[in-house]
Order: sequence, then structure tokens, then C-alpha cells
Amino acid sequence: MATNSRTKRAPVLDDVARLAGVSVPTVSRVLTGSKPVSPEVEQRVRRAIDKIGYRPNGAARMLVSGRRSLVSVIAGGTASYGYARTIEGIEHAARKASMDVGITVIDSARPEAVAATIDQVLVQPVAGTIILEFDRPGLAVIEAMPAGVPTVVAGGGSRRTGPRAYALIDERAGGREVTSYLLSLGHKTVHHVAGPTMGKHSGRTDGWRAALKAAGAKVPEIMHATWEPRSGYACGEQIARRRDVTAVLCGSDDIAAGVLRALLDIQVRVPEDISVAGFDDQPYVEMLRPALTTVRQDFNDLGARSFDALARLLAGVRDVPTSVATPSLVIRESTAAVRARRR
Repeated sequence: MATNSRTKRAPVLDDVARLAGVSVPTVSRVLTGSKPVSPEVEQRVRRAIDKIGYRPNGAARMLVSGRRSLVSVIAGGTASYGYARTIEGIEHAARKASMDVGITVIDSARPEAVAATIDQVLVQPVAGTIILEFDRPGLAVIEAMPAGVPTVVAGGGSRRTGPRAYALIDERAGGREVTSYLLSLGHKTVHHVAGPTMGKHSGRTDGWRAALKAAGAKVPEIMHATWEPRSGYACGEQIARRRDVTAVLCGSDDIAAGVLRALLDIQVRVPEDISVAGFDDQPYVEMLRPALTTVRQDFNDLGARSFDALARLLAGVRDVPTSVATPSLVIRESTAAVRARRR
């Protein structure tokens, strides 16, 4: 009877050894290069591997080499810009180091969900973990992760204390710089459409507030949106009806895109009537009309720095210093000097 290809098992080391006429340890030596074998034996093993289509998986590599090569990334999501680009940076750095990356998503900070997530991660042969500190579930995992697991935290801020290693982006500095820039254009104050706090302080909002206070400017009431552009659109509709708003800082580029569209739909000119700035510098925002002034955050670099910190921990470095990057202001067409608003 023919074997159903969908149920046929994948070849294993023992299959390669039988076909090549050698022992399993010899196959392992060929695959890992841990000890030399004769050219003739290596050729037989390579031919057997090619013939049966053997592909070593991560667990097998760990067993034959004794080296754990899996990095586990724990995140509250993978779709939004900051999450996706940080994970991309981790994966790119890990590939260079010949390590694999596994991603575990946690969407709840409930103790049982956190415990289940940590169990799910640690049952695998992980070398260490990188936790994205972008939301409440991430914060909860940081607190619960066993101290003996090599762990790096990637998130926002400028300093941290405690036993963990950190890679950070100073969002507060970015919020302060863009707000100070808008004030320098002559705007008496800067209104703010913030994203959800996700259970943690927003450095973007803190920087906005600090810049206004330092300049002696009024601190307006914060408008709140989700991360969705349509939520920004709803806020933009409210802003368009107000005569006291001349400059708006949005908590993300997606929020800013929604605000821009609402203002233009209601025939409020940007930047002639209201200046609008975003946060993150997603690739599409330079293609908006007007092109969006924003704060550039290099999440790819954040991912690479977090992997570098983990690699140091795995190499035996006991005290890995916190690495901090400062965002940069990108000035485009959506902001301008204040002028009398058209009636």
C-alpha cells in the first residue's frame, strides 16, 4: 500500500546514519563540525542527507552541539509598527549570529496568562528571552520571568534600575523636541492627541508636557485616541471645530494620518491653519499630502541593540549596561509658523 505523503514522518539522524553506513555520532560530527571525519565518510553522509532530504531542526542542533540557539521574543503583538520593526531588528541580528527566533504573543496581564506564557516559552530549549515593554502584558512578564533566565527588556525610556538588561528609546526626549519645535514657530501652545497608555507611562506625552511647562505655555487637556487612523479622524473632526488650536502633536503617525484627513475633509488647511506632527516616522508618511513632520524612532536598531545585549549575557558578561537611543525630529510640510486662521 502506498504511504500517504501527508503522514510520512520527516527523516531523522538515525535514517541518515543507516543509509550512510555510519553511527549517529558520526553524522552529528559531520553536521556540527565538532570533530574531523575522513573526506570519504563526510561524502557518504552528505549524499545520504541529500537523498532522503534530511533537515536538522533547532532542537536537534541543540542536542548534538550542546548549544542552545533559540531566542524567545515575548510581545503584546506583532502587527503594529513598533512591534513589527523591533522584532525584525531582533531577527536580523539573530540570523547573523546563526541563532533562531521564536515569537510568543501575550495579550493579557492576568497572572494565569502570564504564567502560561512563561511556561510555554521555557518548555523550549531557549538560550534567553527578549521582552517588548510596550504594554501592560509585557510589564507583567518582566516581573514574573525567573531571574535565572537570561533576559533583555526592549522599550521606551532613558534609564532603568534593577537586575535586567535594557535597550531603550528615549521617547520623552522626542516628545520634548517636537513640542519645543512647534512652540518655536510661534504657536502659543501645542494640543496633544495621545494614543492608549497600554498600562504604562507614555514618554511621548511626558516630553510634550515637560516642553510646555519649560516654556511657560498652557498645558491643554489631552485628547485620547486608539492607535487606529479612524480614531485619529474622529479627533480631527473635533479639532476642526475649535478656534483655539493651531498646532497638534499626535501620539503616532497613524493617529496623525487620521487627523490630517479629517482636517482636509472639513477644509481646514494644514499647515496654514493648523500644524500637525506625528510620532514614529513610518515609511508612508513622507508620501502624505502634506508630508508629515514627525519624530523618527529606529525600532530596527532597538531590536538589534536588544539582541546584542542578550548575546553579551549569553557570553557571560554579568553587568550589561543599558543602551539608550534618542529619536530625531524630521521636519516636513505639515508644520509651519503660526498665522491668522482663515475664517
